[in-house]
Amino acid sequence: MAPDRWEPAAFKSRIDEVLHDFIAEEAERFAAIDPVLGPVAEQLQAAVRDGKRLRAAFCYWGWRAVGQPDSDALVRAAASMELVHAAAVVHDDLIDDSPLRHGRATAHVALRGAVRRRPRAVAAARSLAMLVGDLLMGLAGQLFTTSGLPAAYLARARPLWAVLARELIAGECLEILHTGSEPDTAASLKVIRYKTAKYTVEQPLLIGGVLAGAGERLREGYSAYGLPLGEAFQLRDDLLGLFGDPHRTGKANADDVREHRPTALLAETWRTAGEDDRKQLRALLGRRDSEGNALHAVREVMRRLKTPDRVEDMITARVEEALDALHELDVPAHAAAALTSLARSATVRPS
Repeated sequence: MAPDRWEPAAFKSRIDEVLHDFIAEEAERFAAIDPVLGPVAEQLQAAVRDGKRLRAAFCYWGWRAVGQPDSDALVRAAASMELVHAAAVVHDDLIDDSPLRHGRATAHVALRGAVRRRPRAVAAARSLAMLVGDLLMGLAGQLFTTSGLPAAYLARARPLWAVLARELIAGECLEILHTGSEPDTAASLKVIRYKTAKYTVEQPLLIGGVLAGAGERLREGYSAYGLPLGEAFQLRDDLLGLFGDPHRTGKANADDVREHRPTALLAETWRTAGEDDRKQLRALLGRRDSEGNALHAVREVMRRLKTPDRVEDMITARVEEALDALHELDVPAHAAAALTSLARSATVRPS
């Protein structure tokens, strides 16, 4: 990878190599404790098998935008952001009871095979998945602290790890507490901000920047760029979750409708719906619908009320806000170009 040129595929390969080697070694040590732990160790490896590595990329360019050079140690530190994400995904799929991720069984579903002959097998598999997520979060900290960066650099960033964990868990809690309640756009956007936006863009950027010695003004600029971009990322994910092709997204379309989750897409539909539409939505949301009729009906209401178009406008406005903030930053041209490219990668995804 050329040091001053953003090559996403080459960067992804570097991150993949770090993650796969690190987790393979840790999974082997874990399974060596007892052979019965093999299926759990396999889920550790499955958790890092896929991904665009956006969070690692934002951490990397948070470092480079300060003027620091390319660094293998920094790449290892950035890779730890992907283990945070892997932990969050395992927990999120468990909380949401999602059956698929990247077209494969989620951890709590895959682990049923390990406990199928035991009492309360489904509950046991869910407990195992929870522990996989916990271990991944612990391993994220381990990879970060053993990255090879100077101890003084790591010490600067340590407080941000506490913020990252607090805000991510707060976002998950907010989603649980708002699930099933009357949809509200402000509440949904707060869930998005804390559950996804901050740990996807803002916090990786800030961690990379603080590792590199970024000053207060640059850190403020990172937040001004990262928060709206992270929100746009999740708004795109919500649209794809409901209207995308499951064969391309790797996730089931019906999850948000079946679980009556507090998405901005649903909240915006509710905000503009009349009483008849609201009555229909009340009857459809949260329904276990094996035929997919509820999903189809909710989509029809959303299309008629032009909700997808409004959410597209919300995405566009947030990306523009992020790029305007980026253009105000005094960062090297190659870093600005990379962060501009990443803004597109995060928010323009195939359906």
